[in-house]
Amino acid sequence: MNHPVPNTLRLRVVEARSLNPLIRMLRLASEDGSALPGFTAGAHIRVQVTLPGGQQDWRHYSLINPSAQLDSALSPAEYVIAVRREDGGRGGSRFMHEGLKPGDVLLAEAPKNDFPVHAGGARAVLVAGGIGVTPLVSMAARRRAEGAPVLMHYAGRSRELMAFLPELQALLGDDLVVHADVDAGAPLGIGPLLDACLADDQLYVCGPKVMLDAVLAAAQARGWPSGRVHFELFTEPVVEEGDCAFEVVLAQSGKSFTVPADQTILDCLIEHGCDPLFDCKRGECGVCATPVLEGEIDHRDYVLTAREKAEGTVMQICISRAKSAKLTLDI
Repeated sequence: MNHPVPNTLRLRVVEARSLNPLIRMLRLASEDGSALPGFTAGAHIRVQVTLPGGQQDWRHYSLINPSAQLDSALSPAEYVIAVRREDGGRGGSRFMHEGLKPGDVLLAEAPKNDFPVHAGGARAVLVAGGIGVTPLVSMAARRRAEGAPVLMHYAGRSRELMAFLPELQALLGDDLVVHADVDAGAPLGIGPLLDACLADDQLYVCGPKVMLDAVLAAAQARGWPSGRVHFELFTEPVVEEGDCAFEVVLAQSGKSFTVPADQTILDCLIEHGCDPLFDCKRGECGVCATPVLEGEIDHRDYVLTAREKAEGTVMQICISRAKSAKLTLDI
């Protein structure tokens, strides 16, 4: 969404520590030492980062709370986040890994939760892929605090690259199933995981796009209602095979821009001084939905229904692209 916003926090870096070669953990406190706004399991903060060219941008980071005490996040003294380094990204993660040291101050928005874990007796089955474990740590702790049933599947390339594994083992015991690709010789099997679920289990998934797509496809193939699968995507838009540049025309102003293969429509518009509404930048929230007057859309979001995508009259400009050489947007 547009900035500045009224709920901006100034957070001082208390600790910055590498958990493994890819993941850096940051502990953040209020600059003036006051208690921070509370949050619920699954919440995130949006942090301002500086990109290599000097421009400012925002990144989402889940708040990590492994405490099984019910009131532990009501007015915390600190926030804990973890950042996976993405050398192929635009530079936000590199800033969080290389540009910060204890004592530095970050601007952030107050916590927001688009991925809550629901209360109740039904078992919560948590499925984490890589750095996607971060919101699920808090969910697992919340379920333990409530005495509610929970099972977590945690997948990664190797145990050495899986952050917060000791904390989760201590918290969940036998209710934690760890899958390391190098040990198993294959990625986590989604089909067997879903087949082992109980009839009323609620599934919470966070990880890379390939994992989320596999879970959603497998759930749909088994006739699961969409409301039974809750998810958050932990990745920025990436260049896919066949992506190429295309022209985007803004019908209301007559302006036109070329969107490169390695840039989203949203970022292209922002770069050229436009001020579109947006929030997640991952095709999950629907805030950047934009009417399309002409052109064929390459839908990549998780918001629109199959019917809406087939109609081809609206798109999420944060992640979807063009199949045609030109798109005309009603903005």
